[in-house]
Amino acid sequence: MADLLEKYRTAVQQILTQYAKLRRNKGDVELQTIFDLERNHYQLMYIGWEGGHRVFGPVMHLDIKDGKIWIQWNGTEQAVADDLMALGVKRVDIVLGFHPPNMRKYTEFAVG
Repeated sequence: MADLLEKYRTAVQQILTQYAKLRRNKGDVELQTIFDLERNHYQLMYIGWEGGHRVFGPVMHLDIKDGKIWIQWNGTEQAVADDLMALGVKRVDIVLGFHPPNMRKYTEFAVG
């Protein structure tokens, strides 16, 4: 189980880091990766200023809990679940947490 957790941590961090590199900082808005390795929370955030307005918010948020990767938020067009599976994460270990619990059974992924 510890090996699987480490594999999933590495996959999540790799995806968020790669996505942050693909997106360029726009003006005074930067992308920050936030990795809480103790509690297994991972985020990609926008932070800064654009045109006199504060920009702050999540781009992606993923958690690892109970042996599954939960995609809590994906504010991009990127298919994060597909990226995870390309790195060896099993479909049954991915939960689309942004879907209501009663609707997850209709996806091809874990229900939670």
